[in-house]
Amino acid sequence: MGGLRDVAASFVVPGPAGVAVRDRLKRLTAGDEEVLRLVGDHLGSLASRDLKTRCAVGLDHDGDSWAERKRLLTAQSSSRWAGSITKATHDQWTLARRAQLAHVQGLEAGVRTVAHRLSLPVGEKGTKRTPGGYHSRQEWFAKSRRLHVLEDRLQTARTDWRAGVVHVVRGGKRLLNIRHHLDAAELTEPEWRARWEAGRRFLQADGESGKRYGNETIRVSPDGEVSIKLPAPLAYLANAPHGRYVLTARVAFAHRGEQWRDRVAANRAVAYRVHEDTLRGRWYLTASWGISPVTTVPLAAARANGLIGVDTNADHLAAWRLDNHGNPVGKPLRFGYDLTGTASHRDAQVRHALTRLLHFAKRHGLAIAVEDLDFAAEKTREKHGRRKRFRRLISGMPVARLRSRLMSMAAELGIPLVAVDPAYTSRWGAQHWQKPLTSKTGKPTRHDAASIAIGRRALGHPIRRRTAPPHDDRSDRRGHRTAQAGPGTRGREETRPRIPGPRTRCDGTGYGANAGDQRAQHRSERAAEHGYWRQDPLPLSL
Repeated sequence: MGGLRDVAASFVVPGPAGVAVRDRLKRLTAGDEEVLRLVGDHLGSLASRDLKTRCAVGLDHDGDSWAERKRLLTAQSSSRWAGSITKATHDQWTLARRAQLAHVQGLEAGVRTVAHRLSLPVGEKGTKRTPGGYHSRQEWFAKSRRLHVLEDRLQTARTDWRAGVVHVVRGGKRLLNIRHHLDAAELTEPEWRARWEAGRRFLQADGESGKRYGNETIRVSPDGEVSIKLPAPLAYLANAPHGRYVLTARVAFAHRGEQWRDRVAANRAVAYRVHEDTLRGRWYLTASWGISPVTTVPLAAARANGLIGVDTNADHLAAWRLDNHGNPVGKPLRFGYDLTGTASHRDAQVRHALTRLLHFAKRHGLAIAVEDLDFAAEKTREKHGRRKRFRRLISGMPVARLRSRLMSMAAELGIPLVAVDPAYTSRWGAQHWQKPLTSKTGKPTRHDAASIAIGRRALGHPIRRRTAPPHDDRSDRRGHRTAQAGPGTRGREETRPRIPGPRTRCDGTGYGANAGDQRAQHRSERAAEHGYWRQDPLPLSL
């Protein structure tokens, strides 16, 4: 047990700090779409130039340079558009830095693993925690070449990180690379060009409390009227006073519509983003705003009525209800989803599975226990070697999507969410719970047993059902032990009290708690210990 890593304490997950809702801009005229494209292309070009300037500054950026960038953009747009562009640029550069650091850490882990395996003899077996040597000389030679490639990439990435150099593509690097593989992507050049231009447009504005309807740049009235403040070079396109353009489309947010209307009526800040879906030929408006952090309930209150342990898998959620003592109640639950097809189909599948899980928890007044998973460093081929199927399995698990969806949906329904350390839940769950719960009517899967382990860890109980019995030299000769009591409960590992009587030799025969008529205790042949016994003669008829 000394080689096992420490298990982090469970905690109640805090609720989201903001919300976002989306609605389609229906019945737009051709003129409206043309104006949106012109404004988006103009602001997108400004955003591209500003991002180039920001990346050139690198680590030498300060408040004065930020103000200078905003001053240059204001003359070509407006002060509020310039503020939104510079803030988006700063956020994008910061995100690129975080991704760069994660890339450096991933390369370091790969170099360590390959170097360790190359240092071992060919064919040496590994352990559960450390990989062994490579299988053949040919594989060893190929990995030695790969080690040089990884070291070169690591040196380049470290140099960029120290210098503050980031590589960012507005519109997305993946979409840029598709340009060279149009046949494989089944796209024509005009279709790709439309997606590329739509991805590089900039039509988003931050909210401002105290201003009319919470946003002066993209203003949406409570009745759904959308108007946009045009940049200075495009002011001639205005169809409303003060250089504004009013769209013919009206929006009505079906989800959180009442909250949105309350905010805009009170002139509270709401951020908006307009974007085009070129595949469907539709325009959408997304509204977002910050909310006060949801007050999380104490961990003891979340455990009071028991909870549901949930094990996340590539195609389903395995769940099992547990009472507050850690005992499984009822039958295992399974909420499946299909992650093939388009992104919208996958998102709908995840949302539907979580909806069924949350409705079950709400109906029974239970909290939900999930693993605090992070596969960022667990998908490299240096770590898992030839296990391509396993790497593909964990890469396909929608951990980030499930986590964000579950946090927001659980907070909306007021369901506590308890996160636990994922260490050894699958292994110990199968070891201690899969066989005992197997019956003639069904056998729980390994994922079902893992959900019990997750739930017991969230409740503060050990995963194993019972502790190991004592050795034979103990006085009670392998008596029963239970691990249901809490770790701090006094007497949980003590021996059973000695009951006076002939079996324990504490008192003489006829004394103590076990004295008396042994026939009344329904023990077979126990009367022979206390009196004279004689067999009755058999009847002659036999």
